[in-house]
Amino acid sequence: MGKRKVHVNIVVIGHVDHGKLTTTGNLIYKLGGIDKRVIELFEKKAAEMNKRSFTYAWVLDKLKAKREHGITIDIAFWKFGTTKYYCTVIEAHGHWDFIKNMVTSSSQVGCLVLIINSTTG
Repeated sequence: MGKRKVHVNIVVIGHVDHGKLTTTGNLIYKLGGIDKRVIELFEKKAAEMNKRSFTYAWVLDKLKAKREHGITIDIAFWKFGTTKYYCTVIEAHGHWDFIKNMVTSSSQVGCLVLIINSTTG
């Protein structure tokens, strides 16, 4: 029998518009968690909407309304596997009005990633 994969919850937090979804979506793609054809479709749709920078953010923003308005109003989830781990990525909204959602998403965390915009201030 093969070795059982370890499940890990990864929570990504940071202020609104600091690139949480873009960074996380790119990481999921690089780790093989999403097919290249899907990314190519997102690239095409983002270009049509003149929002090229949203390509990787759309990996987690599954709802069309979220894509069109460019905001995440709730917690975003994505599940994928690596050779050793079964991962659940949880992206928490960075706006202060949704801080309760961020705290809720962090309750079962195995790993926390803090995204900080290095160009601010």
